[in-house]
Amino acid sequence: MSTSTLSADAISFVCATVRSRAAIELDDTKCYLIEARLTPVARASGYSSIDELIQGIRGKSRPDLEGRLVEAMTTNETSFFRDIHPFEALRKQIVPELLQRNGGTKRLNIWSAACSTGQEIYSVAMYLREHFPVLTQWNVQLLGTDLSEDVLNRAREAKFSQNEVNRGLSAGLLVKYFQREGIHWKLKPELSGMARFSKLNLIESWPAMPRMDIVFLRNVLIYFSPDTKKMILEKVRKIMAPQALLFLGAAETTMGLSNDFERVQFEQSVFYRLK
Repeated sequence: MSTSTLSADAISFVCATVRSRAAIELDDTKCYLIEARLTPVARASGYSSIDELIQGIRGKSRPDLEGRLVEAMTTNETSFFRDIHPFEALRKQIVPELLQRNGGTKRLNIWSAACSTGQEIYSVAMYLREHFPVLTQWNVQLLGTDLSEDVLNRAREAKFSQNEVNRGLSAGLLVKYFQREGIHWKLKPELSGMARFSKLNLIESWPAMPRMDIVFLRNVLIYFSPDTKKMILEKVRKIMAPQALLFLGAAETTMGLSNDFERVQFEQSVFYRLK
């Protein structure tokens, strides 16, 4: 694989493609990231350099390769129980309230947007099973979406490396809800069966979705322009049930972007309630 510096034209093409397909803002300061992410894509696709990969995309109109480029440039950072505070808010306040509010329908819908390999929504599944066994009698839908089919396939497989289970997962939960498969740990079917996964690009049209009681959109908006953030929050609002809750990342807010949410702080967790 060539180690030469990327051409300015290649960098410009990558930035423009990722902006148009995923609304993620990159610039030429991310050259190191582009090389690190796209070198494996070029190699796997039979090209000797990223510049050749881009020439192949342009010359042969390869939407599949263009899709792989965009997926490679999206961030898939995740872990089990990442920032434990939202999960503690679920246990102590949010789910008890929903048990009362939705007691008549016995329905609960939770969505993890940009779910990556599934650790967030599976963490929710474990917390619900651990602390609210009554929900086994409810219609609970846990949805994970992402624009990358590769990470969604991994999420559906529900099989994780030792390093992945070491990040945020207690020994007790590991032993209780996972079984060893060679060098990996596979989530038991009674938990993995609680979640379903589908492909969704947040800036494109969305399929019909059930009304969500809780939405996790954590560490996603930071990659978008203010106008794109407003557009995504408006679409999120439309699929949320009355008084539904939205979790964002610690560096994210709805302030200045939407008037439809009110900020709520519970202990060390901050979330947003639909007005």
